[in-house]
Amino acid sequence: MAFRITAAAKAKKAQKVLVLDMRRVSSFCDYFVILSGTSLRHVNALAQAIEVALDKHRIKSLSKVSPNDESGWVVLDYVSVVVHIFYKPMREFYSLERLWSDAKRVRVPRSIPTV
Repeated sequence: MAFRITAAAKAKKAQKVLVLDMRRVSSFCDYFVILSGTSLRHVNALAQAIEVALDKHRIKSLSKVSPNDESGWVVLDYVSVVVHIFYKPMREFYSLERLWSDAKRVRVPRSIPTV
């Protein structure tokens, strides 16, 4: 599922896509997918694109995204995978990569099949 999410995000020009294996450092999910958008509108478009892509496979997020969210940080909870979509300044401020530095980084293939 994490690679389906990254494929949908990359199709919408997400930046700095990162997958963290959380299984050894967390009990609430298996993977984090962290990515950035270039604007608040782009962040929301990324969230909607991911929701649509996974909905095609009948996978629903536990969290709902407001199409006009202006927080700069959208979280999609798919139970085993939690997606964090940041506007760049918010990502730098919260620095989840640093906070969860014990988590193993998962190599995302350059070419991912479309979803």
